Amino acid sequence: MTIITSTKSVLIPALTVALLLGTAVLSRPLHAESAVADGQKLAFDRSKGNCLTCHEIKGGNLAGNIGPALTDIKSKYPNRADLVAIVTDETKRNPLTVMPPFGRNHILTDKEIDAVVDFLQTL
Repeated sequence: MTIITSTKSVLIPALTVALLLGTAVLSRPLHAESAVADGQKLAFDRSKGNCLTCHEIKGGNLAGNIGPALTDIKSKYPNRADLVAIVTDETKRNPLTVMPPFGRNHILTDKEIDAVVDFLQTL
């Protein structure tokens, strides 16, 4: 009896930890997919990100041509922080830009900017 009790006391916590780790690993891709979908929605939303006013983006309608086409973003900006900085306030890097400072002007929250960047990195 002591062997069975001892085995149970070791196996149950081990299985619990394994189950929790498995759940955490499986939920990451779902979160990433959700962030990308949220980012696309924000980028295409004419009252929020409004990226289509100036940029051509695959899947977007009525794209503008003031800014560059948003393609191959991850290779153009391998450092994610650079892209976050551009969306947050491009005037710090380029004072003559016409790109709105989405973060500085509180057009988008930090969380929304992260979602838009997640989406842009898929282009």
